[in-house]
Amino acid sequence: MSDMLTLTPSGLYCPAGDFHIDPWQPVARALITHAHGDHARYGSSAYLAADAGLPLLRARLGADAAIDVLPYGERRRIGDVVVSFHPAGHVLGSAQIRIAGPSATTVVSGDYKLAPDPTCAPFEAVRCDVFVSESTFGLPIFRWDPPDATFAAIAQWWNANRDAGEASVLFAYALGKAQRILLGLSRLLGTLPGPVYCHGAVERINAAYREAGVPLPAALPVGAQPAGTRFDGALVLAPPSAAGSTWMRRFEPCRTAFASGWMAIRGTRRRRNLDRGFVLSDHADWPAVNAAIDASGAAETWVTHGYSSEVVRWLSETGRRARRLETRFEGEAGADIGAEPTESPSGDA
Repeated sequence: MSDMLTLTPSGLYCPAGDFHIDPWQPVARALITHAHGDHARYGSSAYLAADAGLPLLRARLGADAAIDVLPYGERRRIGDVVVSFHPAGHVLGSAQIRIAGPSATTVVSGDYKLAPDPTCAPFEAVRCDVFVSESTFGLPIFRWDPPDATFAAIAQWWNANRDAGEASVLFAYALGKAQRILLGLSRLLGTLPGPVYCHGAVERINAAYREAGVPLPAALPVGAQPAGTRFDGALVLAPPSAAGSTWMRRFEPCRTAFASGWMAIRGTRRRRNLDRGFVLSDHADWPAVNAAIDASGAAETWVTHGYSSEVVRWLSETGRRARRLETRFEGEAGADIGAEPTESPSGDA
């Protein structure tokens, strides 16, 4: 594909540094953009990642994994290239990987967003010659509201259910989205209107965020509550895999909702049999994808994940060099640690 990066059966590979980026199967040396399961997989001999994401990578890869870390911005020579990690704004510890060689600099952005999120470091534009961009929501129909507007809508829904004596079960991906909601509601409201309970998969990630210094408000693990506990008036955060399971019976009567960028598509809420849908994504929307590409200053953009063909066509029609980079896990399934993978279109949207 280029002198810097090539696509192999194990994923994106840098021959000059002899490492893979977010490999699809075990390799000798893996550089990891973040801890979602479609990017960080068990079994490689050695890992290198941003230090902010170490607690999450430990939860994903296990205590015995050989994980080395770098602070954001610190450079390290590996073979004939110099690498560094820069904030991607996606989830805690998420990073863009800058690879500088003798003749060119490439940035692999992983997953990213430009919207404000106090649970992780904000996206940092990194100048380069080639920019590898995701396009999970790479269509003009995807344009996010300000996060506080969405948190206010969630709070209003929760309050209405509480007044009706019902529990509010909000499905959100266990790594990143659930913590963003928890902290976002706390910052917006000051005092939460009722108790918050979390599915075990969510609480496990909450612990990793707290270990990393993110000041999440207190939440109660559902599994630790005694039999007969009443959940009316409470907010329950659960991964999408819990929907329709016997685990849900304890919350009846309850209302259900899902927080995801896919809620922007008409009919998605109805197909999932939800009472409400809240449009909240940890990925860049259409304006942000374009802004990130422009800010990179790249002469060429490689586009992956989601609507890559459409973004490549748009860039080409507007006079920019672009190509589609096909990856094995276009749907990004398996984003949740401790939960079953969800169906496409995205596992951490």
